[in-house]
Amino acid sequence: MADLGNGHGDLRPRTAVLTRGFDPSLSFGSARPAVFRSSTYAFVSPEAAEHAFAITTGKFKPADGERADLIYSRFSHPNAEILEDQIVPLEPGAREAAVFNSGMAAIMTAFFAFAKPDSTIVYTTPLYGGTTGLIHTFLEPFGVRGIAVPSGDAARIDQAIRSARNCCIVYLETPANPTLIMTDIERAAGTALHHPDRPVIMVDNTFLGPSFQHPLLWGADIVLYSATKYLSGFSDMLGGVAITRTSELIRKIRSRRSMFGNILQPDECWMLDGRLPTVALRMNRQSKNAQRIAEALVGHKRLSRVIYPTLFCDPEQKRIFEKQCAYPGGIFSLEFKGGKEAAFEFLRHVRIAKNAVSLGGVETLTCHPRSTTHSGMSAAELAESGVTDGLVRVSAGIEDWRDLLADFEQALAAIG
Repeated sequence: MADLGNGHGDLRPRTAVLTRGFDPSLSFGSARPAVFRSSTYAFVSPEAAEHAFAITTGKFKPADGERADLIYSRFSHPNAEILEDQIVPLEPGAREAAVFNSGMAAIMTAFFAFAKPDSTIVYTTPLYGGTTGLIHTFLEPFGVRGIAVPSGDAARIDQAIRSARNCCIVYLETPANPTLIMTDIERAAGTALHHPDRPVIMVDNTFLGPSFQHPLLWGADIVLYSATKYLSGFSDMLGGVAITRTSELIRKIRSRRSMFGNILQPDECWMLDGRLPTVALRMNRQSKNAQRIAEALVGHKRLSRVIYPTLFCDPEQKRIFEKQCAYPGGIFSLEFKGGKEAAFEFLRHVRIAKNAVSLGGVETLTCHPRSTTHSGMSAAELAESGVTDGLVRVSAGIEDWRDLLADFEQALAAIG
């Protein structure tokens, strides 16, 4: 069979995710991976132990595709390796992956792998509140300066990257949370590639990946996920993933992970691995639901606007969406004319949708970002980012969209 052009040999992603990285003969013939809860692993010889530690500690560079023998579960374990192998085909252009016990753990570890004192991180805003806090309250005291640039403003992003001194990381979140403003990954990556410091280009792809947007194909070096969201999809576990275009990048990240001990545990790896084959199925339903509901609510008398990619009016935002994304995704935002009071009234009256701050689950979730996920931002940052008092973010689930629409319409009608 000919190579299909996806970077993963002769198998399409939906097939590779079920076949790659797992050998049933190593698990007594089990058709699906078992759970390996061991904390430590026996070596076949002292020489094998010496070789494994040399690779893990960076004293010896492994051959292409070689992995160190298992040593201790803080470094790696069978379920992590199976999951890391099977998640790679879902991200075209990917070479390696590393899994973590939360999305923030993945982001923090990636930052610490490449940031250094007296360096600069250029990042788009609005940004997930935890990431903003990591940059300003944790990294800046260590001498890592953060430069915020509005999402989607290509000229300002270019200028910020070009003028950044000792630039170590360019960090993009696209679409932005919760305004859905999109940033041109290819343009930002092109600018970063010409910077004399050659910063590492990272993209938080939680909103649209791995099904609808593929940053590595547009020049990113590392793609980051809160696996808690769409990858898991059931709002019952925490997880994070870093996926890279080269083995060298993942070695640096895994080295920091071994130090911090924030690897995803065996049971959670097993759970997440079993959900990977249905990611595209769930995301497709969620995207269709979100589009139907968002488009149906346009023009409602209680709303000043509905924010969703198929409703973009700005020509540049439309261009980026059409170029960069396969589908619009399962997230939309509603901006209420009555501000915070109207937004809270809406949240009080929804019945099917749950008022919770996560996203990507099979159930529909709603939240008020300004008072919750983005409450750590300054007033100036909130104003510039467009995270207003009247903004409500909706993560569409897989329920029947007609029931969800009826739920939103009755909640809107209840606003006094």
